[in-house]
Parts: sequence; structure tokens; C-alpha cells
Amino acid sequence: MAGNFYQIRCADCENEQVAFGKASTEIHCAVCGTTLATPTGGDAEFHCEVIETVERRPSEAQV
Repeated sequence: MAGNFYQIRCADCENEQVAFGKASTEIHCAVCGTTLATPTGGDAEFHCEVIETVERRPSEAQV
């Protein structure tokens, strides 16, 4: 399974956390509970600031 992890920042409380880019469930802020990302069946839709890619995994075609 290819996918990236992202460092994201909550717009409400500025908490930073790491999230998987292809999340299958909603991602909520660990501090205030704001919804940060929702699943779309592929890449998650982020509703917050994406700061950086934390870990990039190679796709199966590149392995």
C-alpha cells in the first residue's frame, strides 16, 4: 500500500499531528476535536493546513 504521512496543523488550536494521506476514517484534532480530514475513497480531504510530508513511501511501481 503506497501512501504518505503528513504533518498537519489544526486551524482552531494550532495543535500539530501526523495523519495518513489515505485515511479511511475521519481525523479529529487530539486537543480540541475539530475535524481535520475526511475520507473520500482515495486520498483524504484535509480541512486544515498541511505543513509537510513526513514520510514518503514508494509506490509499488517504483519498488
